[in-house]
Amino acid sequence: MGTLSIVATPIGNLEDITLRALRTLKECDVIYAEDTRVISKLLARYEIKKPLQRLDAAMEEKRAKEIIERLEAGEKVAFVSDAGTPGISDPGARLVARVREFAPKAKIEAIPGASALAAAISIAGLKTDEFLFFGFLPHKKGRQTALKYITASLVPVILYESPHRIEKLLEELAKAGVKKVGVARELTKIHEEFLQGEPQAVAADLVERKAVRGEFVVVIY
Repeated sequence: MGTLSIVATPIGNLEDITLRALRTLKECDVIYAEDTRVISKLLARYEIKKPLQRLDAAMEEKRAKEIIERLEAGEKVAFVSDAGTPGISDPGARLVARVREFAPKAKIEAIPGASALAAAISIAGLKTDEFLFFGFLPHKKGRQTALKYITASLVPVILYESPHRIEKLLEELAKAGVKKVGVARELTKIHEEFLQGEPQAVAADLVERKAVRGEFVVVIY
């Protein structure tokens, strides 16, 4: 049996990749990526040339069968999402589940590294004995239920949000009575910042400075 390596990649700064991740990508037989165009930039930076196959969320189960065949043939397969650690609000979980079910003798290894969740927590000044992570909230169905659950939580809550919905989310949190949030944006990049305060104030600050770009990590204290 071969090896499936779940490889974490940088969330912005291309220097945030581990030596082990680079070695794994150099030694594997094939790389499956959420978007081959995105990973190609990282591979070019470190002069790594490997066969690339696309494996996004829509293709995860179909590609899993193909990967299982490769593992049964003894190949080393690496999987990367667009940024950060696969399986955390990114493709990867269903792939791993399928391999564990249908190729139980195959080795599955974690190649840890960057994570937007961990990065935001590290600069939030947050006590992390307990917290809830929701990833991206549903756009419509189930959103209000999720928001009620979040605002009733007795422990901090962490969410991901897109630039198109960050203002709406902050408005919803304000209406729900949330008094303090932290919003991390452009993590690991030149314009990285962490804004903290009342939801309305943070939203106004983002709009005023035209900083509504890139994915956000939202901390609800």
